[in-house]
Amino acid sequence: MIEGRRNPKAQVDVPPQTLSDDARIQQVIASLPSINEQLREATPEQILEWAIDNLPGLYQTTAFGVTGCVTMDQVSRISAQRAAKAGLTTSHHLVPLIFIDTLYHFPQTTDLAQRAARHYDAPMHVYTPKGSPDVATFERQWGPQLWEKDEETYDYLVKVEPARRAYEELGVKAVFTGRRKSQGADRSDLQAVEVDETGLVKVNPFLNWSFGQVDSYVKTNAVPYNELLDMGFKSIGDWHSTSMPGADGGERSGRWKDKGGKTECGLHKDYFKMKRVAEKKLREAELARKDAERDEAEVAKA
Repeated sequence: MIEGRRNPKAQVDVPPQTLSDDARIQQVIASLPSINEQLREATPEQILEWAIDNLPGLYQTTAFGVTGCVTMDQVSRISAQRAAKAGLTTSHHLVPLIFIDTLYHFPQTTDLAQRAARHYDAPMHVYTPKGSPDVATFERQWGPQLWEKDEETYDYLVKVEPARRAYEELGVKAVFTGRRKSQGADRSDLQAVEVDETGLVKVNPFLNWSFGQVDSYVKTNAVPYNELLDMGFKSIGDWHSTSMPGADGGERSGRWKDKGGKTECGLHKDYFKMKRVAEKKLREAELARKDAERDEAEVAKA
């Protein structure tokens, strides 16, 4: 069982099961203030179960950080408990996984993704940058170290666009995230259930847990986790934007150390704004490429 505050008598308003999936989601969105008030003292397990019961099209988007690993373990336990209650001899993992493979994860992260999915027998959908199954293909199109030249476009291409494509192709309406208040910055004011500008419902089951709590949980319960944690890392992203946290810094102080206060990769930013800016830059780059090809052709003719 998950440690922490428990309010077993908490009653949360839920949308009727007879509504369509879209109508159920809209009713949840319309009721967010009361839902969050009723979940304010809920344990992570209660939040997870509420989401499983009331959010159609529910997935877990994860980069296999420590909180994501705890989420997988708890969903597995809930899945097994419900199967046993129904008299079934086997259970299926109730919340499928989405892994955005940016192509620049640490090898330990991509290895963990496969190990964890097998360990929990969890269906996992892997998405890479559009048209780029590997680094070589990506860099042939965009050049090396795009994150140094244009980080916003890099974030859009390797994280935001693949995630949006996954959500549209899979019919995702809600996701579990690994965000916690203790991570600071924009995350310090998290609610248990939120909705972004696209209408995607984001559920933060462990919002009230500290790094110490999730780290202790994985070690105590033999949960598969990223071995980089044992080297001192706490927040792990792409290899080029991840370093050891500072002695006096927060949990995510090792991310984007040289980026002047950057705290998010793009998945939790305004999607439409990022899409608009990135597409403008991509159009300009394509026009510049065509102009260069035309100039080269004219020189060759001369």
